[in-house]
Amino acid sequence: MAPPEGNSAMVSFSEEQEALVLKSWAIVKKDSADHALRFFLKIFEIAPSAKQMFSFLRDSDVPLEKNPKLKTHAMSVFVMTCEAAAQLRKAGKITVRDTTLKRLGASHLKYGVADAHFEASPSHQLYHPSIDLFPTLEEDRQRKLSTRFMMRVVRFALLETIKEAVPADMWSPEMNNAWTEAYNQLVAAIKLEMKPAA
Repeated sequence: MAPPEGNSAMVSFSEEQEALVLKSWAIVKKDSADHALRFFLKIFEIAPSAKQMFSFLRDSDVPLEKNPKLKTHAMSVFVMTCEAAAQLRKAGKITVRDTTLKRLGASHLKYGVADAHFEASPSHQLYHPSIDLFPTLEEDRQRKLSTRFMMRVVRFALLETIKEAVPADMWSPEMNNAWTEAYNQLVAAIKLEMKPAA
């Protein structure tokens, strides 16, 4: 099967970026269950109303850090994202099983996600949080968490989780950029699956 049209940008994932992702993922995956949960807790800390997007959290009285369904979901999403990033250059494209990408595409469509929701400017790295990017809790409620905002929150939470998981002297703007590029490529692959079949 030929790579989809949108994969041409994936060639831009350099050897240096690959090395940075592989080096950090080797450390992070040793305790991926803990990091996966931290990843989702960061998402909910930044955007508390995001919990409403998950049916298994809506009416749950179980604390987030003890919720078995959240732990399972977090592990699945975190490992899939990081493994796809780690294999990006070798495969020349996102290497998530087609069925997984189709499911991700379908679920994003179901929740009303459009291509435009994924768009962010290339310079928008989210290396440090900014008041413009992260609204107050009240603004968060008023916005009802636009999907564009959520994609940025997820990217930021992923980067922060990895940054905190690796030794402080290992994290750098270059590593940040490598993970940002890998995340953006995964989003691009999901967007391709959201397009109706010709």
